[in-house]
Amino acid sequence: MRILLLGDIVGRPGRHTVIAYLARVRDEYDFIVMNGENAAGGFGITPKIARSFLEAGADVITSGNHIWKQDSIIPVLSQDESVVLRPANYPNSKPGRGCVTKEAAGVSIQVINLQGKVFTDFSGDCPFKTADRILGSTKADVRVIDFHAEATSEKLALAHFVDGRVNVFVGTHTHVQTADEQVLPGGTAYLTDLGMCGSSRGVIGMEVKCSIGRFLSDRYSKLIVAQGGEMINGLDVTLDEKFAVSKLRRVYEYVQATEEFS
Repeated sequence: MRILLLGDIVGRPGRHTVIAYLARVRDEYDFIVMNGENAAGGFGITPKIARSFLEAGADVITSGNHIWKQDSIIPVLSQDESVVLRPANYPNSKPGRGCVTKEAAGVSIQVINLQGKVFTDFSGDCPFKTADRILGSTKADVRVIDFHAEATSEKLALAHFVDGRVNVFVGTHTHVQTADEQVLPGGTAYLTDLGMCGSSRGVIGMEVKCSIGRFLSDRYSKLIVAQGGEMINGLDVTLDEKFAVSKLRRVYEYVQATEEFS
């Protein structure tokens, strides 16, 4: 079984690049997970964008702290069979769910989405306790976790906490791909951060001028999605017939843009 996981998709350049990329590689994979929480102008995701990802071949769309930026996505999150997730450790009062189990190639695959607490303003439930509860109360042949978190230490600690209980554990949120892909002692495939899908010519997907302005002025200013040098970041994981990791490869590919994105 081969699984593709794609990092945060940023704005229109990220969306177009991912859809074009999946048109080329979709048939190589049994299951595809992507983080779509920055897909709508850099903040949130809309139903139309979610549909375009699913039509392109995504099986599950994960998110993080920006999932609430677009009100239109809330009815989609609330659907019983939704494959657009919000972090599971948000309060139960929030719409949506944080995990889903789907079947692919005759195998049940569970995807769990969690939000980190270190260096963030997130005040939801503990991701460690939430992961433990879900893993202890549900069943699946293969389990995947997308941990949307800032701190490397929190990501790696949680990965070791669930090592051997999940097949794949990846981090998202920083938009910078790490070079630490590995198989943990218990057999879990791990990467601290998948990176991002979008423009490599900005600052984590946003225009350089806007980003520098924020630091120089020390005040809020609107961020604009960057364009040019579009890239795909992610992780390619192959599992053997016993669902053990047999191959692990970071996906880091630049895509020649053929149009300007607005």
